[in-house]
Amino acid sequence: MGLFDRLRGSDEQVVFLGIDGVPYDLVSENPDVFPNLTAIGESGSAGSMESIVPPESSACWPSLTTGTNPGKTGVYGFQDRDVGSYDTYVPMGRDVQSERIWDTVTQDGGDATVMNVPVTFPPSTSIQRQVSGFLSPSVEDAASDDELRRTLEEFDYRIDTNAKLGHKDDKSEFVENAHETLDARHRAFQHYIEEDDWDLFFGVFMTPDRVNHFLFRDYLEDGEYAEEFFEFYRTLDDYIGQIRDALDDDTTLIVASDHGFTGLDYEVNCNQWLADEGWLEYDTDDHESLEDIGDARAYSLIPGRFYINLEGREPGGVVAEEDYEEVREELIDDLESFTAPDGRDVCRRIVKGEEVFSGEWTDIAPDLVVIPTDGFDLKSGFKEKEAVFADGPRNGMHKFDNSVLYTSNDDVEFDDVNLYDVAPTILELLDVEYDEGELDGQSLVV
Repeated sequence: MGLFDRLRGSDEQVVFLGIDGVPYDLVSENPDVFPNLTAIGESGSAGSMESIVPPESSACWPSLTTGTNPGKTGVYGFQDRDVGSYDTYVPMGRDVQSERIWDTVTQDGGDATVMNVPVTFPPSTSIQRQVSGFLSPSVEDAASDDELRRTLEEFDYRIDTNAKLGHKDDKSEFVENAHETLDARHRAFQHYIEEDDWDLFFGVFMTPDRVNHFLFRDYLEDGEYAEEFFEFYRTLDDYIGQIRDALDDDTTLIVASDHGFTGLDYEVNCNQWLADEGWLEYDTDDHESLEDIGDARAYSLIPGRFYINLEGREPGGVVAEEDYEEVREELIDDLESFTAPDGRDVCRRIVKGEEVFSGEWTDIAPDLVVIPTDGFDLKSGFKEKEAVFADGPRNGMHKFDNSVLYTSNDDVEFDDVNLYDVAPTILELLDVEYDEGELDGQSLVV
């Protein structure tokens, strides 16, 4: 323990391991593949939890690491819209407006080592050590200090798996790359868990999400790469077990995913559907971005976020404020009747923005978010598409519910758990004071 920990009188430490996109059913139904996670759950606590709306990693990790909804983090997805503009941008760490738990721990006198968390670029230099995760341009740029940079290079550390390899029919090179990325991530985690003097170690394995996107149907249907799928997860579970075995009794291990996963049947081009249904028009025939929309009543951003093109909010808004609710209800009606070629409803649930988003950053919140029926992956590009429903290289997609939460602490109680509860739980385990009114979750410690 560090000096500040002794001064605070706390001997508690927490290791959080993120396993991006791992569904609870996968673990609970395959204990032979996950003996270490199963053992953690049996001696401690385990269960499933809900993700956030929308369940996209770019929005999920800011919410999980702050305990707040996108209306407070300011991050709604992989692509967000500037206030009062049709300009869009990819949110990075600097765009997260709520305080991260490692900053709270540091301000309380503790130390935090943070590795590979999505949407944290550029790395913070105000905490003990950080290497940014998903969306970082390179390992060199993602490392917070020179020593970390050199060590990561020695480990052949990668920010992410090469997902482009998953687009090939032959997945062998993708599988090999996924294992290499996972191996290097574990080497780095194990090294700094042992070498750093931390109160909070927070690391994320992003590779499960990549494997699930390209091999999940093989798992569901015992396909060509089913054994490779299971072998990857055996390795991941073994690494979790090695980290658990390196921890002392005063350290709580938490393992969690940011969203669940399910099989993918169709990629759904939402803006093409809006155009076909008369909701969306473009100024030019050669359109490829939000800035190209014309006399449109609505548009969509990934994943499943729908916006009314409102006067006074959007620069070219055509829907008057007094007509807003009527137009939104009309869009809901159309979405409720949106069916696939196989007759299934595309929309499992349609959520109004104000029902799930609150805070200072709701000016860019979607008016509606669609939680799709399993199998329908909602896309929102602005280029002309041949059809609304299409096939793509992926066979797995994100799911709102069925995230995993495992912990070695048996004082954690599972009852209607969601992603927002993780941050306050960690802070309470570390005996770090926080303003409960600022967070959207609550501690699960009983």
